[in-house]
Parts: sequence; C-alpha cells; structure tokens
Amino acid sequence: MQPSKKSNSKSATRPLKILFADDEIHLQELIAAELPRMGHEVTVCGDGTEAVEALEKGVFDCLLVDLDMPGMHGIEVIETCKKIAPETEAIVLTGKGSTETAISALRLGAFDYLQKPCKLVELKALFQRVSAQRDLKRQILALKRRLDRAEGSANMIGEHRSMQRLKALIAKVAPTDSTVLIHGETGTGKELAARSVHENSLRSEKPFVAINCGALPENLIESELFGHCKGAYTGASEHRQGLFEVADSGTLFLDEIGELPKQTQASLLRVLESGEVKRVGESEPFSVDVRIVCATHRDLPKMVAEGDFREDLMYRINTFEVKLPALRDRLDDIPELARHLLVRHRPEAARIEAPFDPQAIKQLKNHSWGGNIRELANVIERAAIINDALPIVCDDLPTLSNLKLGASTDALAGKSLREIEMETIYATLDQHDGNKTAAARQLGISLKTLYNKLNADISSRAA
Repeated sequence: MQPSKKSNSKSATRPLKILFADDEIHLQELIAAELPRMGHEVTVCGDGTEAVEALEKGVFDCLLVDLDMPGMHGIEVIETCKKIAPETEAIVLTGKGSTETAISALRLGAFDYLQKPCKLVELKALFQRVSAQRDLKRQILALKRRLDRAEGSANMIGEHRSMQRLKALIAKVAPTDSTVLIHGETGTGKELAARSVHENSLRSEKPFVAINCGALPENLIESELFGHCKGAYTGASEHRQGLFEVADSGTLFLDEIGELPKQTQASLLRVLESGEVKRVGESEPFSVDVRIVCATHRDLPKMVAEGDFREDLMYRINTFEVKLPALRDRLDDIPELARHLLVRHRPEAARIEAPFDPQAIKQLKNHSWGGNIRELANVIERAAIINDALPIVCDDLPTLSNLKLGASTDALAGKSLREIEMETIYATLDQHDGNKTAAARQLGISLKTLYNKLNADISSRAA
C-alpha cells in the first residue's frame, strides 16, 4: 500500500491527499495512474480494513470508497472515518442498484457519491468541489481566529468581590435559556458580559449577534431586527434577513435597549412572547429560537414611570438582572486590567513581570474613570503607542482631566456621582476646545451618549 506521488503537471485544483479503497484490481491501477496526473497524491487500498489502517496512520483530504467490498463494508469505513478523521471528506462509489445505500452514506456525512462506471472527468469535477470546500473551511477558520483576536477573550477580568459575584451569577444563568438584563454604566463591559453568557451557554457554538439599539435610525430599526421583503418601503430593493433570523439557535444581544422607540418595543414584546418574527412588509410570521440578552445604562423603572418604556416589556426582559460594577468601585483590579489591555497592543508585555512602573499604576488608580473600562482602554492604547520601551511610565499616560494625577480623592468629597461625571465631561470638552467628538473619544463614550448627558444636564439646570 504505497502512495503514488503527484506529477509536476499544473492543476486548477489544489492538490489533495486522497485515500482510495476498492477491491477491483483494474480500478486500483487506473486510480493509481490517473489521479497523480490530476495533481493529487493517492494511496490505494484493496479493502475497507486496509483503508481504516491507513486512516489511523495518516492524514487525508478525501476518502474515495466503494460501497460493496468484501469484509468491511463501505458504510462502515465512512463511519470509522468520521470518528478518526472528521475533517476528511468522503466520496462514495456505488453500483447501479445501490442508490439507497449511497443516500445512507450521505446521511452519515459523505460529501457526495458517484455511480459506477464513472468517468475521470466526473472525478476531476468532484475533486475540484472538495478542494473548494476545504478552502472555504480554511477561510472560515482563519476569519474565526481573526475575530477571536479582535474581540479578545470573553473572560471577565478582575478579582474584586463585586466581580467574583458577577462571575458567579453569569455561571448560574448562562446554561439556561432565561432572558438576561445587564445593567451598568457606559464602558463597564456590558457586551463582554453578554458574550460571556453566550460562550458559557448551551448555544455557544451558534451565532452571537449584537446590535446597539441607539445607533440605528428609528425608521430602520425594525427592518434591522426583523428583516424586510422586497418593496416593503422605498429603497427595499431585495429581501433581507433580520438579526433575529441571523441569530436563530444562538444569542441576540440588544445593547442600549432603553433607546428603542415605543413602536419597536411593542413589536419586540410580541416576538418575545410568541417566538415568532414577521418581516416588515410580510403578513405571515415564522418561528425563531433565539436567546435574548439585553443591556442598558438607563434607569428602566424611571423610564416606565415617565412613559418612555413599556412596563410589560421591562418585566419580560428582566427575568434575570446582572449589574456591572463601575471601575471606580474596583480600583484594585486596575493593574490586572491595564496589563490585559496592554497585551492587546504590545504582546511582549505578557512576558514582562512588571509592564507598568509603580508610579504609573498609582496614577491610574488616582483617576475616577467616568468612562470606565472603555476610557481605560483608550488610555492604555495611547500609552502603548507613545512608549518606546516597556515598562509604561507616567510620561506615557495622557492628562486625566477629571482628577489631578497624584491628588487626593478628598477633593471629590461631598459631591454626587452625577456632579463628578458632569465636571469630567465639561473639563474634557474644555481640554478639546469644545470638540464633542474628540471629548467623547477620550471619555470612552459614544457621541450620542455625550449629547444625551449634556442635554439632561441642561434640562436639570433649567428646572
């Protein structure tokens, strides 16, 4: 049982390592001669037992197996292949009377089947499809790895007792299908908490789809959530899946759910109660199986009292509430958080015992972090760019405007959190000469959130 090496002739198909199993001598000789001419490497086996031994010893891209062989049947070879080497694609060769058996093989995960006698051109076309399928799988794997690197781990960083309590709650609720409401200030890591719920759930291998409800125009948000049919409104030139459909069998994360318009709140409530979605412009609903995780920094009971949020929807999404601590309430976690964030931009920091100078850590701890972890992430990213050689020192850190570095927190005594927050915002605006976009970026909040806070402050002063 020796592999025949591929020839030097060019092939339009990526070269494959193929395992061929058939008891017909003339087919063995034909395959051993012709597949290398197509550019592939082939190992020829005379029966199923020999093929299984080859699978146990080597790695193959494709298994080409006859169904009707003495001894071990082709179906048994495929079953064993899927256990030993699940990534190997299986192609079935079958006689005229064995179509039903070939279909059984497809149900076991075989890629396709060919009926004997088959032509070499049919084999060539099938190998091209196998090669394209494997290329696609490689691309998906590469994209998944890039996505994992971009998003980072869903592990919640920190050992403060508030974080230990948070991790314990997530561990309890994640394996269930209960709707979760995550409450926390802007920048505390609500999406990370939602991803942690998903990745520790029974749906972890299914899609995790996130949408910021406050970032979409009011007239498009229902189309984004529920989809639309062609012609549903001006500009709807084709059918489009909504995010509920995209997230089917997985988790849909509705960030800033407090920003949903009242009309969309009613539509969302219907979906949550019925498990059915109706695309914009269609009359017939369809079922979806989606786990809902919501997040907000708003006071939903207050919004209900003011008529801005539906009370029935609030109770529907508040099956299990998780509250995220503000960064200022767990300052002892800053060294670990800062290190974790630094490694994203400077991987060599992972190998250094102390990537931050002690004074730099003290400086970070003396800041009140109105933008929470998002603000800390921006500060660390800037420091990583400026710093030429680790460790990070005080000169690498930007001016943190809401608290003089090294100053005592006694200066904040007697002030409410809202007053401290607004002082931070106005000081940052002054620092950027009124440029709201630059100020929002430094504070680690969205431009819309900045406008909301400024408008709320103006209204409270007028009152």
